[in-house]
Amino acid sequence: MTGATGFIGRHLVERLLERDGDIHVLVREGSTEKLDALIERWGPEAKDRIKPVVGDLAEPNLGVDPSALKGKVDHFFHLAAIYDMTAGDEVNERLNVTGTRNAVDLANAVEAGILHHTSSIAAAGNFKGLFREDHFDEGQELPSAYHRTKFESEKIARNASTVPWRVYRPAIVVGHSETGEMDKIDGPYYFFKLIQKLRGWLPEWFPLAGPELGWTNVVPVDFVAKAMDHIAHQPDLDGQAFHLVNPRRQRSGEVLNIFSEAAHAPQMQLRVDKRIIEALPKGVLGLAMQAPPVKNVRRTLLADFGIPEEVIDHVGLRPDFDTRDTERALKGSDIAVPELEDYAYRLWDYWERNLDPDLFKDRSFEGAVNGKRVVITGASSGIGEAAAMKIAAAGGIPLLVARGVEELEELKKKIEDAGGTAYVYSADLSDYESIDALVETIRDEHPVVDILVNNAGRSIRRSIALSHDRFHDFERTMQLNYFGAIRLTMGLLPHMRERKSGHIIQISSIGAQTNPPRFSAYVASKAALDAWTRVVGSETIGDNVHFTTIHMQLVKTPMIAPTKIYDAFPTLTPDEAGDLICEAIRAKPKTINTRIGTFGEVLYALAPKAMDQILHTAYKVFPDSAAASGKKDPDEKASMEQIAMANLMKGVHW
Repeated sequence: MTGATGFIGRHLVERLLERDGDIHVLVREGSTEKLDALIERWGPEAKDRIKPVVGDLAEPNLGVDPSALKGKVDHFFHLAAIYDMTAGDEVNERLNVTGTRNAVDLANAVEAGILHHTSSIAAAGNFKGLFREDHFDEGQELPSAYHRTKFESEKIARNASTVPWRVYRPAIVVGHSETGEMDKIDGPYYFFKLIQKLRGWLPEWFPLAGPELGWTNVVPVDFVAKAMDHIAHQPDLDGQAFHLVNPRRQRSGEVLNIFSEAAHAPQMQLRVDKRIIEALPKGVLGLAMQAPPVKNVRRTLLADFGIPEEVIDHVGLRPDFDTRDTERALKGSDIAVPELEDYAYRLWDYWERNLDPDLFKDRSFEGAVNGKRVVITGASSGIGEAAAMKIAAAGGIPLLVARGVEELEELKKKIEDAGGTAYVYSADLSDYESIDALVETIRDEHPVVDILVNNAGRSIRRSIALSHDRFHDFERTMQLNYFGAIRLTMGLLPHMRERKSGHIIQISSIGAQTNPPRFSAYVASKAALDAWTRVVGSETIGDNVHFTTIHMQLVKTPMIAPTKIYDAFPTLTPDEAGDLICEAIRAKPKTINTRIGTFGEVLYALAPKAMDQILHTAYKVFPDSAAASGKKDPDEKASMEQIAMANLMKGVHW
């Protein structure tokens, strides 16, 4: 057997070990560790019956002396190949074509009883219609190196074999239907990261619309191994090909929805048929997709989700596959393709625990912030103080900015007592001259600024009815929350762009997504900052300068203390809010949102009048506080109705 340590191969070996006879396994010299580990997994009997044969797929006769095996091989299984749509021509040619030619030569030389060649449904290429098992060279288009070399390798097995042969064409092979085991990202697994991110962004019940990319066909590896083993040992089947596929092909959108359900992620309720796009005037879509801006956007989107560009064009299968010969060969056995719905959850669980690419990256906060200089505004208390302590504890160097020097010096001492390093800078971030002086001082004293956290802010909760003679509320809020933040950002941005490295974290508000009443001054300032950040972020991403906007929930800080009803509301602690800043530094997402915040944005886009009615209800439930009227009411407290609504829409500023 070649490819015994591969995914299909090692499951097939398990089946073959249930029969009599020794199993000779091709292994490269110096690469026996993987085989040794598998032999341990296969159990004590495997140690006596698995016989390593030192050789190489690229060598004539696989680098094996045929005389040692001549006349002793009943079955020659050739599984070694590359199954990778992203691999180039040379790799596909060397492993799939040259490797098969050498394997067939060895099978002929040892006078094997039967050559079992593992091909693929890719050999059918873009054949239109039903591709039967007795079809092979039907003039089909072969759209990639992978398709072409799978066709060529099967051709060699058919035409160059002097011994009887059988061909197996598996569909897209996924993990084990009972254990979920899989060894690499392939086929539908490429879309698992997208599903995972959608789960994080939206509630499970949220309806999605998406493209229907065509038909697909997936089978679990245990079915393929069982079917190959069974068919290989049936008499009178030589010279035939067998489609190891699901007799019921499925739409790609249906398959993605099955995995989305397994992941508890939202599903596509509306799937746009690919034929609608194909109905456009010939060449229109192709020309549009070749435009550099469109190609760059597509490349970036796919890269974010870990989907290779080469895969997208081949998601939909053009042919359908006949399985009558396979069904006849399996008749009387209990071997059948299980329904994907019955085992998808096992595949998802195994991927998330073992194959998720994020598991293999240095995704630690310490790795992201260690040695980095981080400017934090509003650092003297609350969220800024909590974030500074966490950053310093992880090896980062916080540059603490606020008006109150005494509070900053106390924080610096706490950081240094814990073994960290920090610097203190006093500045009034509502004053342009103070901001410019701050930028100049920081640039003079530090060789680099890696991260800026625009945390300083002002909040005002007052209805428009109480604001007619308080225009300064809007001016002061905008001055600090918007103009101050962008003035500081613009002061440090040229340095970051020149270095081709930088990260700006904007502390926005869930209010900018949900538009709660009585926060017109505050929400407007944060919405302005959001819009500015979105525009500038698209201009600086090419310089490797990234922006993250955190739509912060209600946090229990001195800023909300005047509104006494908040004492009974669910809030984040400053420590929890500091964790969100740390997560922004670690992962560099475009935004950090809550589900209720995202839902508020979507609902306002889809049904703005309905959203107005919901918010007006809140306007009546949550009146102006005594502080908003310039008064004090020691008896002011939240009603049961207010507490219930605050808990229902947790985190929203009411």
